[in-house]
Formats: sequence, structure tokens, C-alpha cells
Amino acid sequence: QVQLVESGGGLVQAGGSLRLSCEASGIRVSINTMGWYRQTPGNERELVAGISKWGDTNYADSMKGRFTISRDNAKNAVYLQMNSLKPEDTAVYSCNGPMIEGWRPGKYWGQGTQVTVSS
Repeated sequence: QVQLVESGGGLVQAGGSLRLSCEASGIRVSINTMGWYRQTPGNERELVAGISKWGDTNYADSMKGRFTISRDNAKNAVYLQMNSLKPEDTAVYSCNGPMIEGWRPGKYWGQGTQVTVSS
């Protein structure tokens, strides 16, 4: 049984930073492409960042230079370091995997963690 459990969300002022964690079980992050998505009410989920099993990364344009995705194979976890946060980054952030070719979302989702950025 695959489980993805996110943590690290919260309330932060604009310009601040947060680090999200996704602890995986039933799936090895080292051999799968994993990703972070976010969603706001009334909108579809959008890709934030992905990391392939080879370590290649992909970011949405608005996150480039501010967000960094990484993984720890020993802990079987994926992380999202978010810097220079903006109010428009406010969303529920969810972990996903294994992503399929083309950085498209895969079968499994975490429950999500709320990130709120105040102006």
C-alpha cells in the first residue's frame, strides 16, 4: 500500500521560506519520478516541481529560482524548499508519485498540506 504523507505547511509572511516534506511508504522515491502539485479553491492542480529517478528536475516557470525539489533516498522522502514566498503561492501542496512520462501526475497523492502566505 502506497502512502505519501506531507508536512511542513503553515502560515508565513511574504518573502519568507518554508520546507515541505513528503514521506513515502510502499514506493521508493529513488527509482520513481516524484512531484509536488498545488491547488487553490476553484482551480485545477498545477505542477510545482518534479524530480526524476535520475535526479533531473522540472519546475513551473513561476517557481523557478525560488523553489527547489530534492529527495533523500535513505529516508525515502521528497522535499520542497520554498523561498521568497508570495501571497499567490498560497495553496494546498500535495505530493504525487510515481509521475508518468512528460511530468504528468501519477496514481498516488498525499493528503496535502496548506501553505498560506500573508502580504
